[in-house]
Amino acid sequence: MHPMIIAKTYSAKETEEKWYSYWLQHGFFRSVPDEREPYTIVIPPPNVTGVLHMGHMLNNTIQDVLIRRARMKGKNACWVPGTDHASIATEAKVVAMLKERGITKKDLTRPEFMAYAWEWKEKYGGIILEQLKKLGASCDWDRTRFTMEEDLSEAVIDTFIHLYKKGQIYRGVRMVNWDPQGKTAVSDEEVIRKEVNQKLYYIRYAVKSESPEVGKSERKDSDVSGPSEFLTIATTRPETIMADAAICINPNDERYLNLHGKSVFIPLINREIPVILDEYVTMDFGTGCLKVTPAHDLNDYELGQKHNLPVIDILNDDGTLNENAQILVGEDRFAARKKIAVLLEADGYLEKVEDYKSQIGFSERTDAVIEPKLSMQWFCKMDEMAKPALDYVLNGDIKLIPEKFINTYRYWMENVKDWCISRQLWWGQRIPAWYLPNGQFVIAKTREEAFEEAKNLKSQISNLTSQDLRQEEDVVDTWFSSWLWPISVFDGFKDPDNADINYYYPTNDLVTAPEILFFWVARMIMAGHEFRGQKPFTNVYLTGIVRDKLGRKMSKSLGNSPDPLDLIEKYGADGVRVGMLLCSPAGNDLMFDESYCEQGRNFFNKVWNAFKLVKGWEVDESLSNPNAVAIEWFDSRFNQALTEIESNFSQFRLSEALMTTYKLVWDDFCAWYLEMIKPEYQHPIDRETFERTVKFFENILKILHPFMPFITEELWHDELFGARSEGDCCIVAQLPNYGKINTQLLAHIENVQQIITQIRNIRNNKQISPKEKLDLSVKANSGVTYQDYEAIIIKSGNINTFNIVNDKVVGAVSFMVSTDEFYVPLNETIDPVVECAKLKKEQDYLTGFLRSVNSKLENERFMSNAKPEIIEVELKKKADAEAKLAIVEENLTALACNLH
Repeated sequence: MHPMIIAKTYSAKETEEKWYSYWLQHGFFRSVPDEREPYTIVIPPPNVTGVLHMGHMLNNTIQDVLIRRARMKGKNACWVPGTDHASIATEAKVVAMLKERGITKKDLTRPEFMAYAWEWKEKYGGIILEQLKKLGASCDWDRTRFTMEEDLSEAVIDTFIHLYKKGQIYRGVRMVNWDPQGKTAVSDEEVIRKEVNQKLYYIRYAVKSESPEVGKSERKDSDVSGPSEFLTIATTRPETIMADAAICINPNDERYLNLHGKSVFIPLINREIPVILDEYVTMDFGTGCLKVTPAHDLNDYELGQKHNLPVIDILNDDGTLNENAQILVGEDRFAARKKIAVLLEADGYLEKVEDYKSQIGFSERTDAVIEPKLSMQWFCKMDEMAKPALDYVLNGDIKLIPEKFINTYRYWMENVKDWCISRQLWWGQRIPAWYLPNGQFVIAKTREEAFEEAKNLKSQISNLTSQDLRQEEDVVDTWFSSWLWPISVFDGFKDPDNADINYYYPTNDLVTAPEILFFWVARMIMAGHEFRGQKPFTNVYLTGIVRDKLGRKMSKSLGNSPDPLDLIEKYGADGVRVGMLLCSPAGNDLMFDESYCEQGRNFFNKVWNAFKLVKGWEVDESLSNPNAVAIEWFDSRFNQALTEIESNFSQFRLSEALMTTYKLVWDDFCAWYLEMIKPEYQHPIDRETFERTVKFFENILKILHPFMPFITEELWHDELFGARSEGDCCIVAQLPNYGKINTQLLAHIENVQQIITQIRNIRNNKQISPKEKLDLSVKANSGVTYQDYEAIIIKSGNINTFNIVNDKVVGAVSFMVSTDEFYVPLNETIDPVVECAKLKKEQDYLTGFLRSVNSKLENERFMSNAKPEIIEVELKKKADAEAKLAIVEENLTALACNLH
């Protein structure tokens, strides 16, 4: 490959397009099983309806950082992409598309509708994956899967049949969460609870009197605590009174002893219902009387089952009132609520209305208010599968990061409910149940297999043909396909012993959002154990929610979510990746601000400009190397940073790993090392310093690459590094190994950096030009041999003469670094009052600091629990502070400062 000539300015868009195409063309993302250690991530498949949002940006940036890093560690890195068919969301999109064409779903046959759905999917379904490429996602695109492709759908049907035969799947009438807008059942996990301002309606029910005259015309308000012709109940849902089956009171409630064995009339429709007794009723809530509506409330349903009450369903699937309601038939449930309140008041049945706050369930998919509804559905038993899935996490075989989510996970798994897996939709995997004309059913993959099964049923139907069988209309829940994802993407159901599944499974890391910890993560763990006898992954990194700087969750409705592609256009993919990671601690919500992306862009510009500086140097072969100390220092600092980066990655502290890298490059390399070694303007540099610096830069590009893949690949191919072969790319360069760390040298240079900083502060405070040379003297008390660092101090501090002295320099500006005293004579009179104030301030600080260190060292709990090295650090702090304080107090005495 021809070496690149560096441009004056960095063009992010051009670079991104060039290198992403190059990586694809040369198969760097491709993975096939070989002798290397595999490192595998399966993407949380975004909905096929989706477009890139900030949550995707964060999640996929993290995955790409992990996969690129594994690739550079010599592992066979495989990142499997794909999309989820998203039954409810996609069907809604298709119905909307058909509406625009003047077509309704009910006018179509199922095959006709499915043809339109596939048309929509082919046109729009790949958008989000194409958008991920803009971010730099290095997925193995040849492995892209879709949860409704033929092989994956077959896996869903096979697992359904397997679990049915095991007795894990059953069909029955249960109270489900009904989404009237989506017209389908949804699982408990797909219901979002929100606190809502409501009204509490106090409704009067006429008590049936033993005397035929009572209750017909006498309707006067009276206290419900005593005998009365009326009984008052409190409800937030007056529109459901027509479905009431009973009024329930607590048998111990003395206010209503007279109502035992009585019945009441439902207002407006005058249907008689009994008063029943059950301790379930809370006596001090509302009026102590509970209307029991078995068809429209789960608790009421269970109460109704116990007392053999009738179930009267007054709602259609779309949330309108049906014929059973008798009144307001065809009205929407919320419109009916308002109208029935008016009718009740007009007829004297409404005692009062109060404001009331309560939790209401909303559909996660459509945001419609959930309606509890009795429905014939298919369920999957979860209790047996939950136990091993819980053990994997509690035993540490699967790690949740951060660990704070373990308790949430444990609670869910110990209180798991059966999973309603049927959905009243057409887009999805159709349930493999086949009904006979007499209502019996069989479970089979095909009509032919079902017919053979049907012939074996005891209640044989004469002249039964395969065409007499009717397949179940419902499809399975989308999660019933995505829970198989880590297995099905490697065709582990189609061919359970194939090379891919044996090599890549179990996968390594999963990066996902906490809100689908139960929806998806827990169920994948169950499926992994059930179908492979293995965990599906080892680490689950749970990202936080992306919020704006005001702490609000980003959403289209609030208008506070920037378009990720616009951000990439403005700040470059590398800038956005760095920006996202700078503010993303694992498992904690991140407060995103566009300034983070600007910081990311500034960072890659810093790297670009540093590279231009180094490349612009001319080498003089005759020069000897004057920078041995600086080179050894940066080598040690680089190795120290490597260990910190590795430690952070091992704990999934990606934000901290990036910050360590950022500081190494911006501060240590650019601000300090390059300043230490750069030649004077238009002067050459020696060969050894140049080559060592180029090598440092090459290693910096390697550790930056997982975070900023594009600029690092661009610079990697510059002629500065010589010619490279086609395959010699940063994306597959091996990460550098640790070298020696000279801790003493690091500590001494830290002192040197403080000296330079203090000198610069003096220049700023005294308005002295950076070009004007200063003299510097040191009274060394710490044992540091400053002569070893004289060249660096003189160069970086622009010092004229550097002197080692044994006594204080009178009349000079002074400062301290560690316990060493430094003096800068400025040919000006030192104001003793100002100097005393400065020393007194330093004395106060050191006294307070020493007090806090001593309190720690005097704390028995700290001393017995802290590691020896921690205690050693505190003792060192104490000794340094005491030595400094002694010098400060000596100076205060010398200046005859008033110490009080």
